[in-house]
Amino acid sequence: MVRSLKNPKKAKRKNKGAKKGDGSSSNSAPSVPTKVWQPGVDKLEEGEELECDPTAYNSLHAFNIGWPCLSFDILHDSLGLVRTEFPHTVYCVAGTQAEKASWNYIGIFKVSNISGKRRDLVPNKVNADGSEMDSDSGDDSDTDDEEEGSGSEPPVLRLRKVFHEGCVNRIRAMTQTPHICASWSDSGHVQIWDFSSHLSALAESETDTSRGGSGVINQSPVIKFGHKDEGYAIDWSPLVPGRLVSGDCKNCIHLWEPTSSSTWNVDTAPFVGHTASVEDLQWSPAEPYVFASCSVDQKIAIWDTRLGKSPAVSIKAHDADVNVISWNRLASCMLASGSDDGKFTIRDLRMLKEGDSNLGTFDYHKHPITSIEWSPHEASTLAVSSSDNQLTLWDFALERDDEEEAEFKAKTQERVDAPANLPQQLLFVHQGQKDMKELHWHAQIPGMIISTAGDGFNVLMPSNIESSLPANNA
Repeated sequence: MVRSLKNPKKAKRKNKGAKKGDGSSSNSAPSVPTKVWQPGVDKLEEGEELECDPTAYNSLHAFNIGWPCLSFDILHDSLGLVRTEFPHTVYCVAGTQAEKASWNYIGIFKVSNISGKRRDLVPNKVNADGSEMDSDSGDDSDTDDEEEGSGSEPPVLRLRKVFHEGCVNRIRAMTQTPHICASWSDSGHVQIWDFSSHLSALAESETDTSRGGSGVINQSPVIKFGHKDEGYAIDWSPLVPGRLVSGDCKNCIHLWEPTSSSTWNVDTAPFVGHTASVEDLQWSPAEPYVFASCSVDQKIAIWDTRLGKSPAVSIKAHDADVNVISWNRLASCMLASGSDDGKFTIRDLRMLKEGDSNLGTFDYHKHPITSIEWSPHEASTLAVSSSDNQLTLWDFALERDDEEEAEFKAKTQERVDAPANLPQQLLFVHQGQKDMKELHWHAQIPGMIISTAGDGFNVLMPSNIESSLPANNA
């Protein structure tokens, strides 16, 4: 149950993008073999330091909105259903964990001019020392610099702040109507907000480049409901606009049914079946009345709202608190879960009645899993974040191929010293953020992930997961 970022000693963070490498860093390869560093396994020797390799990313940027954020969500927008060309623009909402309760706010923000370029996984030409050769064409080199962002303007953050009572434990936007958002407060209240005016202002503004200095706006929520205790679990239905469930630390789950576009009926009689705090909730992507929950009681439950207030199925899923779950929207039989002992599990829900739905448990991470989410574009791809300050990407369709590995090593002249004990399904490891809390895939930009941590946000696009992107025309 590792969740909190609340720390009265922490002041506002400054942008640390330059330290991590933001896509505008040099892409020259090192002249000595590079080693993949594994937290909890490797140790830094005296004089050694970790260095981000920007060539592993099509895009990598860092920013913050003031106070650390435990939770955020990416908003669906009208800029295109599948966007593949740089620069990119994204809209998000996030909730703060401020030093004082009265300083908290919900940030509605737009990040534009996210630059980058698609990189080749294997260089075509390699020098004797292992570094990548410069292009024979001066024009191509100039184009690469321009695409990579070394000569262009950095991303621009535009932010509007709405006062929020207490720290924001979790925030989620409705998929069908993204200006409607629900927030969980540590005061024990779930509130629904209408941020349409703020999103309109952000869409129209191209001159305000505020990075957090704007004032906080007082705005009343559309509806406010008090649980018996604070909570973290909340989810909008992807099938029924406005349908919501919220779960608290007193084991109770409440159903919200929309009665109009701006009113809800909250069932005061809770769903009860867990014996400890409800940590996460996920609606089924295929069944409008079915949702899943996970809990500190180490169980996952499946509920059908038509069958009463008890779970239809309840199983022990882990040997520790189950912190997060994700229901695969491209393969609705698949449910992923992550626990406090660092393990995450993949289940086939079709096998629940047979007794063993576990398709695999992975123990790569050694610290609590803080977020987990299936890719909206590839049914076999999963993103996981952990308290070990790693964000990992997994592709469960991968199988080890000795011939391909040998060919890759020959082309790269074994410039990368990859550990032999890495799982074959592990696709990518992102590091550099501290106290990582939540991640989301961008549903409209294939390959883009945004993550939040104690020191701010990262926007990343790993170079080896964008198979749907076209090659450079340069």
